[in-house]
Amino acid sequence: MRFAVPIFPGSNCDYDCIHAVEDILGEPVAPVWHHDTDLSSFDAVILPGGFSYGDYLRCGAIARFSPVMAAVKEAAAAGKLVIGICNGFQVLCESGLLPGALMRNNHLKFRCDIQPIRIENNQTPFTCAYENGQVIRIPIAHGEGNYYCDEATLAELKANNQIVFRYAGENPNGSVDDIAGICNKAGNVLGMMPHPERAIFDWMGSDDGKYLFKSMLQYWKENSRAV
Repeated sequence: MRFAVPIFPGSNCDYDCIHAVEDILGEPVAPVWHHDTDLSSFDAVILPGGFSYGDYLRCGAIARFSPVMAAVKEAAAAGKLVIGICNGFQVLCESGLLPGALMRNNHLKFRCDIQPIRIENNQTPFTCAYENGQVIRIPIAHGEGNYYCDEATLAELKANNQIVFRYAGENPNGSVDDIAGICNKAGNVLGMMPHPERAIFDWMGSDDGKYLFKSMLQYWKENSRAV
């Protein structure tokens, strides 16, 4: 299974994602520059966290126009796995691959902590190694993680079981319905504010994040086909 990690100017979690794939899965993974336009040789794409283009205008608002994003959309349309973590989630929303938007935290402060997260849907390619209702501990680090969507969109997310993660206990940013991560209707595109790549070994404070990457590999092995 081949993973691509697009790098935008201002990305800073790219190599964390690369090391997570290498260390946990032992699968091939390559950094991809934001000017690249061909991701056809990859099976999965990880949009990393950071501050793409300095978060100017809005988080992810400029990155959505990077040449690589056309290839990311093609990969998503072809059924390949696409995950956006933190800033990557913001880019997915700005690109229209996921509904809603990420706003400033309701307390207007940057939050950096290990947060309890509840698995709301373990029937996705990213969560099949977890149990439904399981509470895991994953780091967060964001100033604009306040997920917002209108009532109609929220109702649709619930109806389609697209809410994949919720904050358990304290809501750290004011996100609507305690949402920490959502997927598209097809289930192959996931956006989440917490950082699973920062929770792959016990010495990090939690190794709960490694099962997200294991889920992706498990799903791919069970469903791999020419896409």
